[in-house]
Amino acid sequence: MTHLVAKTVVRTSSPVRSQADDDLHLVDLWLHGKSSNTQEAYRRDVNQFVDFVDLPLGMIKLQHFWQWSDHLEDAKLARSTRARKLAALKSLFSFGHRIGYLEFNIGAAVSLPNVPDRLSERILPEVAVGRILEVETDLRNSVLLRLFYVSGGRVSELAKLFWGALMERHVRGNPGLGQVTLLGKGNKTRTVLLSRDTWMSLQQLKQQEITMGYGTRSNPVFRSRKGGPLSRQQIWRIVRRAARNAGLEESVSPHWLRHAHASHALDNGAPMHLVKETLGHKSLTTTSRYAHAKPDDSSSRYLKV
Repeated sequence: MTHLVAKTVVRTSSPVRSQADDDLHLVDLWLHGKSSNTQEAYRRDVNQFVDFVDLPLGMIKLQHFWQWSDHLEDAKLARSTRARKLAALKSLFSFGHRIGYLEFNIGAAVSLPNVPDRLSERILPEVAVGRILEVETDLRNSVLLRLFYVSGGRVSELAKLFWGALMERHVRGNPGLGQVTLLGKGNKTRTVLLSRDTWMSLQQLKQQEITMGYGTRSNPVFRSRKGGPLSRQQIWRIVRRAARNAGLEESVSPHWLRHAHASHALDNGAPMHLVKETLGHKSLTTTSRYAHAKPDDSSSRYLKV
């Protein structure tokens, strides 16, 4: 079996003039504008599906979706993983139909596995975040952990952060603040105001970098020993090690600190629209999940048991 790139192109007729030349071109158009990590994951999902059915996209039928879904379940993959892989295919077939490349949107008839919302299980209490920040003794790692929490940044955003994206700010007569510009999904940028303590810790790290011959605008803020930016895997290890040292049993990931930022900011009175803009959410619906994950009240308190 072969990957999508080697598939023979078989097109069905369509009344709409297609904007894609072949299967590979269709996937390229579909992925345009998505982040590099999303593109990598989606290409892998599509290639796995095409390898499984061993057919061009124009010859895929509904039965092939069911067979793929059964295969994923037989492989004992997590429900969330199966849902993601099927969602990627549904999106691709919907896009292909919309631009006139595929005659039918087969994926529209496919239902995704129900995935329980476990967001509340991944929100750390403020005291736990405080312990994570306190136990880290390495300056670079300490600043990395603090910036994850304060900025609400993603792994991909902090991994490719360079000193040129940081600058000092004076807001309403408050000197010593800073700001960071993060490059997020779809190459969209957003600017986040940083507290005085966070800005001071970043300046301390920069001075350390300068003494080692780095710290220029084009140098990574979180540098590896080889001089380049830390990899995603290295960043994950730093966060997990700090969480273990803080006595947390959970397998904490960098994204947990982003969850904590949203939840704690809302708990402390931050407007929901401000949290949305800071974290780069597409809609308030996403941000509102954090408010629902930790309700202040419940009808269960009114029961007589």
